[in-house]
Amino acid sequence: MNIQVIGSFLFVTILIAIITYLKTKNDNLETSSGYFLGGRSLTGGIIAGSLLLTNLNASSFVGMSSQAYSANMSVMGWEVTSGITIVLTAVFLLPLYLKMGLTTLPTFIEKRYDKGTKYFVTWLFMLCYILNLAPTALYTGALALSTIFDIPGTFHVSATAGIWIMVWLIGIIGAVYAIFGGLKAVALSDTLNGILLVAAGILIPVFAIVALGGGNFGEGFHTFLTAHPEKLNAIGSSSDPLPFSAVFSGLLLVNMYYWGTNQSIIQRGFGAKSLKEGQKGFILAAALKILTPIIIIIPGILAFFLYGNEVEMADMIYPLLVREVLPKPLLGLLAAAMFGAILSTFNSLLNSSSTLFALDVYKPMHPDIEEKDLIRVSKIFGSIVAVLCMFIAPWIMNASGGVFAYFQTINGFFNVPIFTIVLIGFIKKDVPAIAAKIGLAFFVVVYGVLQFVVKPDLFYLHQSGILFVITCIIMLVIGKIAPQKIPFAMEKVENVDITPWKYRFTASGAVIALMVDTYVIFSPLGLAQAGGWNAVSTMLIAVIAAVCIAAGFMLDKRYSQEGV
Repeated sequence: MNIQVIGSFLFVTILIAIITYLKTKNDNLETSSGYFLGGRSLTGGIIAGSLLLTNLNASSFVGMSSQAYSANMSVMGWEVTSGITIVLTAVFLLPLYLKMGLTTLPTFIEKRYDKGTKYFVTWLFMLCYILNLAPTALYTGALALSTIFDIPGTFHVSATAGIWIMVWLIGIIGAVYAIFGGLKAVALSDTLNGILLVAAGILIPVFAIVALGGGNFGEGFHTFLTAHPEKLNAIGSSSDPLPFSAVFSGLLLVNMYYWGTNQSIIQRGFGAKSLKEGQKGFILAAALKILTPIIIIIPGILAFFLYGNEVEMADMIYPLLVREVLPKPLLGLLAAAMFGAILSTFNSLLNSSSTLFALDVYKPMHPDIEEKDLIRVSKIFGSIVAVLCMFIAPWIMNASGGVFAYFQTINGFFNVPIFTIVLIGFIKKDVPAIAAKIGLAFFVVVYGVLQFVVKPDLFYLHQSGILFVITCIIMLVIGKIAPQKIPFAMEKVENVDITPWKYRFTASGAVIALMVDTYVIFSPLGLAQAGGWNAVSTMLIAVIAAVCIAAGFMLDKRYSQEGV
């Protein structure tokens, strides 16, 4: 284990911990608002950084790079199409959430339906975090760091033992951040680590291109663009990791759930200082999210050029590339950034699990509990969840089809059904609680049967899309036959200023243009065509950008005149 790697890693990690402590040591963590929502004081930059790093976990780097190495750029759909769903959340959902003064999404579920539906959704969230999201973040992080630091070789243990060691090290440190620091400490450390992760992440493809060109960046870049144009195609076929058709079915729904209704994400919006700051943060995060393929997918393509098909375990591609192309001091910085990303995802999920349990499960059973006691209960629950996740995580190494495929498939039990009842709850005010319960149960049970019993020859995102439509129909039919006696009326609390950001549509138009143009670039109309980039490609992306930004500008002008 190189002393330069360890030195730079420890320096950066300890520095971020000290800065986070100094910035948050005087925060009031004795109230629910202070502990769970950062005192509703989060600004746009912190929200954007926290959103990005909570999302960018090691499973993204490890899983997506491995799929790109084995196939092509099609997997970027997970990242790039997030742009439009984050924009929709910022423009339409966030104003509604802040008007209601929500602390958790299940609070809305209770107000819209009933307590039974709230408990159903709350436990779905917590099961998703405990059985899938948090353990996957720990496992992939342990895999990456164990490889970068060569834990098996250093301590003369097996690869499995190396993963167990790193899982517990990451888990304990992450639990300390989440349990004792509250949301603001999590969000601040997210932002600092996010800056470092993006900066260090960009260096990976740069040094890999230099290695590809035998020390010459220009030659390496030319090889990258011309040697295998099919690898640069994001328009996936049915045999690719993400078929392009899925963009228009289950993928859009999954992303809407993740960015618009997932407690661990939307909690950043609930903690916004104002609607203006919340919208700034979400839209900035959308733009950054579209650019993330540069640091998490392109490395997998470059690894294919460097190693061919020589690597048997594709999930090892990213940490292997990092260890071989980065200079040792920079390797330590990247490891620190990766460590921060892992901690970010894990401690965010712990914080959200604790929030859900304390506010939506424990407090209703003990309505007279003092806030300091409620926070103590939250910390105890968070500690239990952390230990459970640390025991579960190492077993994910036995998953077939790669860690990212496992992660997304299991997530299908939770994401689309929750989004479905939230959507119907907003657009149809008289659909009763029984419809939501039946809809949730139907989706979860049928999805499970399709995944583990029937196993049809149909991509699982298409299955989710079909089940979404059927579930919506079931809920609407029940609402027609037995409508809710008193239609839902949104209660306005408005704990913060809900004046919208006046440039929200122009900025959103720029994000949508960036999303569409990214697909054009990585398609047979752009870099994936045999002849390479040409003038038509340039003209096409310029027209798309001009149309989208102009449309956004016109919407901003219209709504500013109407005073909205």
